[in-house]
Amino acid sequence: MTPEEQGFKPTKGSAPDLDPARPPFPYWLIDGHKERRSARSDAKSKTTVETRELLDVEARLRHMDELGTEIQVIYPTLFISDPAVRPEVEMALTRSYNRWLADRCALSKGRLRWICIPPLKTVDKAVEELRWAKDHGACGVSKKGDQEAGHYAAEDYFFPLYEEAERLDLPICFHTGTGAALERRWLRAAAPTFLRSKATAITGIHSFLERGIPARFPKLRTGCIEASASWLPFVEHTIRRAEEKHTPRQVPPKDIFTMNRIYVACQMDENLPLVFQYISEDNLLVGSDYCHEDPSQEHGFIIPLQQAADRGEIPDSAVRKIVYDNPKTFYAL
Repeated sequence: MTPEEQGFKPTKGSAPDLDPARPPFPYWLIDGHKERRSARSDAKSKTTVETRELLDVEARLRHMDELGTEIQVIYPTLFISDPAVRPEVEMALTRSYNRWLADRCALSKGRLRWICIPPLKTVDKAVEELRWAKDHGACGVSKKGDQEAGHYAAEDYFFPLYEEAERLDLPICFHTGTGAALERRWLRAAAPTFLRSKATAITGIHSFLERGIPARFPKLRTGCIEASASWLPFVEHTIRRAEEKHTPRQVPPKDIFTMNRIYVACQMDENLPLVFQYISEDNLLVGSDYCHEDPSQEHGFIIPLQQAADRGEIPDSAVRKIVYDNPKTFYAL
């Protein structure tokens, strides 16, 4: 952070959980508000503090080699929720995060890429930040699917952001997380996990389709990241029924997502044959959720994906597309 921003620097603390059976939880104190701070285990995360916190970039690259991974695209943890109320605090946090991550990733010679966190409470500044990020290795823009900066994803408030992302060839990435109000969000019992995480990313995709955002920005790519893919039939069904009230259409279901340049990160234990009925093999991705210990972690995703192809559950051509061709296209790598 700059000297002027030092007063906004997060500090660490810990507090009792609402559930007395749980241990105290660590948090960041940011501008008077508590945000949960992740405490990782080397054994559970299958990483080390040096690799997961980019303290040793060369060690991270060596681990990527062991995992058979050429390039990793890094998403945030703290910023999957909105940690700041005041615009000036948001600006300090996002600007410093983007610059720190760009510096660390620059040491990887292109193998570590990152997702820009824009300061969305000030859209003109967010547009400027996208330009800086594009020039310094970012390959996507983080966006929450629910209300963020007081506006929903399909509102025209965000159109300047989408227009600039389209111009810069940066996809909009709906990741799990929420822009909901800070009050009590950090308490585990305060909100259902699905409601404040995966459901928001799915809502972002649904709102884009419902409000015709892909047609308004005809070159913009959109992704749903770390929310699985089993929701595709439900969203297709609701969009199709809404459309047929006005104009009956004869397009196959999967074209709703494919024709609108929507990419979805699936997981290996999903019902992939069902998923493939609703989206093209050209629009599916996969991720490792590197360094996390949650259910999304899949370091060895290539093996079960190939096994599904060997069993005839998915096309053999889909394996390379999901792990290589599609992410390369989505992130413009």
